[in-house]
Formats: sequence, structure tokens, C-alpha cells
Amino acid sequence: MKKVLLKSILCIMNVILAKPALAQSHQLIGSWRLIAADKILPDGKQVADYGSAPHGIAIFTTDGHYVVEIFGTERMKFATTERGKGTPEEYKNAVLNQSCHFGTYSIDSIKGTITFNIDRGTYPNQDQTLQVRPFTLKGDTLSWRVPARPDGSIPVSVFTRIRTQVPLHHQGVQGVMY
Repeated sequence: MKKVLLKSILCIMNVILAKPALAQSHQLIGSWRLIAADKILPDGKQVADYGSAPHGIAIFTTDGHYVVEIFGTERMKFATTERGKGTPEEYKNAVLNQSCHFGTYSIDSIKGTITFNIDRGTYPNQDQTLQVRPFTLKGDTLSWRVPARPDGSIPVSVFTRIRTQVPLHHQGVQGVMY
């Protein structure tokens, strides 16, 4: 009888402890617009990493998939209309002014981390890697920190939830889509 009671208590505890992670994961579902792509320097100063007005989006789906796209403010146009005929400077600028990846994600609400299981990204060395990042979610603001770079700077991405009114003919009811 004691074993059954102990197993029951353990099962209940697992359910109770799992709910916050599931709830927080569900809070991320939807589309997020980038509002800041900064970096914290080793001296603690926070500066823009992708220019003063970077562009980007993060999308988290109900089935655990995601995409993150970050583009810098000052993106140089290629002199040619053929993307295969750019100059070394144009290619360098194109690569260094973006950070994009997609794959699956999971949340550990106890540790306050999001794990990106990166399938592919614009930086090939990230392909097929796991990236664990501390994150915060306050209302409609989501942010996370990337592990420190070799120069000691720490990238910080900040997003705001995109709230869209869904037309009646799309959902059958009027409401806010998350």
C-alpha cells in the first residue's frame, strides 16, 4: 500500500512540476517582432549589435518548431543584380548583417532556458547543434541571451509579440491570434 501511495505522489509531483514548463512553452507560441539586437560588452555597456533599427522575427509553433531571423539596419545592396557576382565586401556585409536559424525548441522553466535544436542556420557551424539560452518573458516582451562570443560580448535579442486581429472567415470567430 505504501508503494502505491508513493508512486501516486511521485506521479502527481511530475504532473505539477511539468505544468509550468508546458505553460511557459505555450506562452511563446506565435509570432514575435524584433525590437532590439544588442550586445553587452565585457565592461557591462550595452550597445547595438545589428544597427540602430534591426529587423527580424521569431516564430514558435504549437508542435515545437521555430524560426528566428535577424537582419542588420545597414544592409549594403549589391552593385549587380546577380547574387552570384557580388564583391568580397558585399558578401561579407551580407553574411555579417544577418543571423537566421530554424529547427525545434524546448523550454526549461525551472532553469529559465530555451533550447534551440538548430537544423540549419546562416552560419553553417550552427547546423545540427543545440543552443541553450537563458530567456525572460514579461507580458508581450521576450528576450534571450546568447553565450558569450570570443571577444567576451554577449548578444541579447528582444522581441515583442505580434498581435493580429483574425478575420471571421479565417477562424470562424473574431479574436486575437497569438
